[in-house]
Amino acid sequence: MPLNYEKCLDRGCIWLQRTEESQPLCFYPDGYGYTYQEVRRTSNGYHVDLVRTTEMKMFGDEIETISLQVYFETKNRLRLKFADKAKKRFEVPIEVPLPPAQSPDDTEYSIDFVNEPQFGVIVKRNDTETIIFDTNIPGMLFSEQYIQLSTRLATPYVYGFGEHTSSSYKHSTNWKKWSLFARDSSTDSSSNLYGVHPFYMNIEEDGCAHGVFLLNSNAMEVIFQPTPALTFRTIGGIMDFYIFLGPSPEDVVKQYLEVIGLPVMPPYWALGFQLSKRGFTTIQDVKALTQRTENAKIPYDVQYLDIDYMNNYKDFTFDEKRYANLPAFVDELHDKGKKVVIVLDPAIASNKTLESNYPALDVGINRDVFIKVNGTYLEGSSWPGKVYFPDFSHPEVRPYWTQMCTEFRKSVRFDGLWIDMNEPSNFVDGSLTGCGKTSLNYPPYGAGVLGSKLDGKLFEKTICMDSVHYAGKHYDIHNLYSYYQANVTYRTLAIIIPGNRPFVLSRSTFSGSGRFVSHTLGENLSTWEQLRASIPGVLKFNLFGIPFVGADICGFNLNTTEELCLRWMQLGAFYPFSRNHNSFYSKNQDPATHTEGSTVARPLLHEYPNDKTTWDINYQFLWGPALLISPIVEESATAVDVYFPAGIWYDFYKGDIVKDGSGTLMTLMDEGYINLHVRGGYILPLQKPNVTTSLSRKQAMGLLIAPDESGTARGLLFWDDGISYETQEHKTYLLVELTLQKIEKQTFLYSNITIGNSPEAHYAFFGYMTFCNQPSTSKILINGKSISKEKWNYNSQSMVLKIDKIHINIAEKFEIILV
Repeated sequence: MPLNYEKCLDRGCIWLQRTEESQPLCFYPDGYGYTYQEVRRTSNGYHVDLVRTTEMKMFGDEIETISLQVYFETKNRLRLKFADKAKKRFEVPIEVPLPPAQSPDDTEYSIDFVNEPQFGVIVKRNDTETIIFDTNIPGMLFSEQYIQLSTRLATPYVYGFGEHTSSSYKHSTNWKKWSLFARDSSTDSSSNLYGVHPFYMNIEEDGCAHGVFLLNSNAMEVIFQPTPALTFRTIGGIMDFYIFLGPSPEDVVKQYLEVIGLPVMPPYWALGFQLSKRGFTTIQDVKALTQRTENAKIPYDVQYLDIDYMNNYKDFTFDEKRYANLPAFVDELHDKGKKVVIVLDPAIASNKTLESNYPALDVGINRDVFIKVNGTYLEGSSWPGKVYFPDFSHPEVRPYWTQMCTEFRKSVRFDGLWIDMNEPSNFVDGSLTGCGKTSLNYPPYGAGVLGSKLDGKLFEKTICMDSVHYAGKHYDIHNLYSYYQANVTYRTLAIIIPGNRPFVLSRSTFSGSGRFVSHTLGENLSTWEQLRASIPGVLKFNLFGIPFVGADICGFNLNTTEELCLRWMQLGAFYPFSRNHNSFYSKNQDPATHTEGSTVARPLLHEYPNDKTTWDINYQFLWGPALLISPIVEESATAVDVYFPAGIWYDFYKGDIVKDGSGTLMTLMDEGYINLHVRGGYILPLQKPNVTTSLSRKQAMGLLIAPDESGTARGLLFWDDGISYETQEHKTYLLVELTLQKIEKQTFLYSNITIGNSPEAHYAFFGYMTFCNQPSTSKILINGKSISKEKWNYNSQSMVLKIDKIHINIAEKFEIILV
């Protein structure tokens, strides 16, 4: 119900008439919240008991006494855990590695507690005394199904929280609200989408950065205010905050990943271009796609099979009429060096009349792995019709899922799995028989999630909140459903394709899902607005620890245009995960239909936090620290304004200097290229392309050497076999350090083998090199031997030296001297 003047005063709050609709009218007065009675030192932090300051009750079940446990975890990380003192509440059952207790004398932060006008905990950065977390704001609430806490922000420059569609990487702090609740929804609105990531990064005035992660899996809402400040609202669990001190943006991400887990390394083949379409009604449609792509000589590594391949849309089946000889076709693709990824939705057909024997259902019932409500299996609706939903937190679901995948792969030898519809999505609200009128299904506050605002229900387009998993009520673990499925599916692939890196693509994700899966940004639209929005989306998921991410190139819904698809293909080549996918009702948009003539992706502010211009840049981004991508994102545009931070910048294609020092330049683009620039001071490994990554790996490698102002440059080359599982853990790879130095009138390029345990690397070689900003050269020595002038070319105007037709094994040390 809408709030009015009388209701506001009844709550003990302050009414302030406003003219702008976005601003609130009702405020908490000073002192509204909790106060502390005692602060106790513990072996690794503090313990504080908090007592409510007012008798006024918003929901009638406010908790009188809560506890705050402070943990000094590392020198640059601390944890603040607000919980009910009297009883145990739901906590996210994800294991976080516990570091050794840190002495407060050795930390980069300090902590203070205040009691006026209400309780607040204040965290400061020691060296600058910048306040990075401050809860001394009225309105702290802790009730059974509503928890609220606010903190002041260091600046309005805040990034993170998801999943949503946004045209900007930076958040607006003008009373903007974002709901976090996994939901099958369209990407053309700002409502809550497929995944949940309650993490943000805040840039401080001096360019330092810090991050805050709320480990909570219940539906929640965050509200930005122009103070600047931020309010967290969640409808269950506890408030469990991790605070990361950075101080650089990349440091913040690394520290966050120490808590949620490092991202999985994809197989080498997954780095190639991938094609998909919903609506290939027969196998002949798929064959036509693969053939026209091959005929056009378009590099292409992975073919997807959407639900069209299934028999009546049932998992672990294929239609033997429409997709006759599918196993043989998959083998043909393998013979051409391509891989196949199939989709699996979580819902399992429950209608026994479809056929007498459906192992996925029968085995699931036998192992009792489906979600229940009131003691019986919850039955919903999805593509096959009536369905049950596996409980991926159940200990029996892993052998069940592994058995089903193993049996199906005996006929269709897929290489990876795409887990879709895993919010979980349901075609009916709750179940076929609805949901009970309980406070879990109809909570007192719906956290602003899509579907809750009309009648208060939380289960629109998903399953009942009072249904039961092994790990708890769906109310508490809805946002964890895809995380559990990702874990199970990743480990399943590790078993059934032994020795190979599992590739799992997931639509829904939670904090830490990057340990198991890659991510697609979902069912976007073929519009310029959605092309632009894909860039902040990719950058956010790199912040969330899922760097192998991309949007559906050219758009999923609606029909694309040739110009839009061209520009999107150019941009999509620099999505870490590069896939063209579209819907049943959209016309074909694969490249051949238009053929006529750590973070991986990171914002500029991550590398230039002291350059405030970069804090607001949305549509340029970097690959690693050195490659700058500046795509065209406007219709009919043929040029783009490129902002260059301080330093020397080179044209990727030509090697000449484009900009020396910070500033903006307008750069023209022809249709065949995207704006790429290389940052001075770096050496980039290259490789000549081919139509698949398996063929590309056999091509000559190269180096692009781009020195900085002092004439130095450095680079790294990582090389392994591209498929083996845990090569990093077992150190079965090659790591080469590359260094460029200029001493007097000579230039030296040399390599150092840091780790050399990859036998396959002995087949790879450097065959060409480009030296940028190189003074006149008369002689080139490789490992002491002079090479003939036929193998190199020097352009005195651009000062670019190109060497070709050489053969240097990448696994062996080398030295090149330019005289």
